[in-house]
Amino acid sequence: MSSVKDMTGKMFIFPQETATDHVKLTLNQENFTAITVCHRTFTDLKREHALFSLSTPTFCNGFLTWVYPDQKFSTSIANKDVYFHGVDYSLNNWHDICATWDSAKGLTQMWLDGQPLTIKYGPDKPLTGKPIVTLGQDQDFYGTGFNCFQCFVGMMTDVHMWDYVLSPCEIQKFMDRKSFTPGNVMNWAALDCEIIGNVEIGDIKLGRNCFDPLTH
Repeated sequence: MSSVKDMTGKMFIFPQETATDHVKLTLNQENFTAITVCHRTFTDLKREHALFSLSTPTFCNGFLTWVYPDQKFSTSIANKDVYFHGVDYSLNNWHDICATWDSAKGLTQMWLDGQPLTIKYGPDKPLTGKPIVTLGQDQDFYGTGFNCFQCFVGMMTDVHMWDYVLSPCEIQKFMDRKSFTPGNVMNWAALDCEIIGNVEIGDIKLGRNCFDPLTH
């Protein structure tokens, strides 16, 4: 059952490769003309995997952030893939990742560890329909269609979502772990979520190369 959790100082731990375990997030908003999603992740996965999966009844990849093993990221909006090359997503390190999209011009961008990636074109139409968001699994169908070879294994924290494009200054504040404007659609300090399967919650002390999980 879904409940609102204050995840401040906490992280989700996805400890195994499965086609079931995930966190389902509830959003109170259905239509988007712009989106920003930010999160921090830690993994040793060498294969491609999903980080954030938002699906609608029309588009299984309504807003999806994805990692490839060949120094490549992608953001998928309304089933359109936008690729970003030459990223340094090193294993066993915390990484700060943000993705933005604005339907006014279709402009899409990703950020990694304080560095902006190239701005590119994405869809220029609003995203509509009731969203389902999952962490830890990619939705190949609306709310389902999980694949263990696409799942996330590792730790994730500070997941926020806004219904506008966050300014570069605010993105930098997020990545520098300074005071920033929390997500107005999804806020880590008031996360409406349901844990499905073996996903743990741990305490965390963030650093570029350190963490201190105390699972309970």
